[in-house]
Amino acid sequence: MPARWLPWGLLAALVLTQICYPLTEGDARARLTVVTVLLGVAFSLVHALLARGPRAAVALVLSAMAGGFVVEAIGVATGFPFGSYEYSGRLGPRLLGVPLIIPLAWTWMAWPAWLAALRLARRRASRVAIAAAGLAAWDLFLDPQMVAEDYWRWRDPSPALPGVPGVPLGNYLGWLGFAVLLMAALAAAAGRATAGPLSSDAPALALWLWTYASSVLAHAVFLSLPASAAWGAVIMGAAVLPLLLRPRLPA
Repeated sequence: MPARWLPWGLLAALVLTQICYPLTEGDARARLTVVTVLLGVAFSLVHALLARGPRAAVALVLSAMAGGFVVEAIGVATGFPFGSYEYSGRLGPRLLGVPLIIPLAWTWMAWPAWLAALRLARRRASRVAIAAAGLAAWDLFLDPQMVAEDYWRWRDPSPALPGVPGVPLGNYLGWLGFAVLLMAALAAAAGRATAGPLSSDAPALALWLWTYASSVLAHAVFLSLPASAAWGAVIMGAAVLPLLLRPRLPA
């Protein structure tokens, strides 16, 4: 397979794995969750390397993967910035109370969020804001789903969004705050902060759009989480759907 097609191959494997998710349960679903994240982070790192070069890939690892682990370790130990929570142990090995798969999830979704923002704004501050808002809005799907699967839980999950018990409002604010720091670091370190040719960025943009659409569908139809489907559809949609209107915005 030519290198330029590798991201598409990883994306296809990721999509197939996610389609299988509602068809499994219990430990099989937990293992599939881990495989999904591994495919996702492989996709983002490979795409960053091929489309933007080694500097971008290293910047993604340092800002999202290392940064994600640090903030999660602080969160588990202190309750800041996400609230007091704990992991159940169903997601594999842990370090400092954090499953090693968790910072990989930050890395997986930070990259397409950043590339989408490059096409929607010209100023760095605006790009950081859009990317951070999109990444934080993804949590409107992620946390309700993971809490329902008992992968983690909050000790005091109130106040919460209407219809989405189990996830405190403060968690979403914590996600947004860290997402801003993550994207600011990525913007400063990644280099070539321009919207590349649509053909080179297409796999990552396709992942971004797929994540949004499939999350709405899965929560509304397959996972019996209609409230998170509605919240995510509106709020993440505000960050994602403009991409359909301006995919070729010049840098």
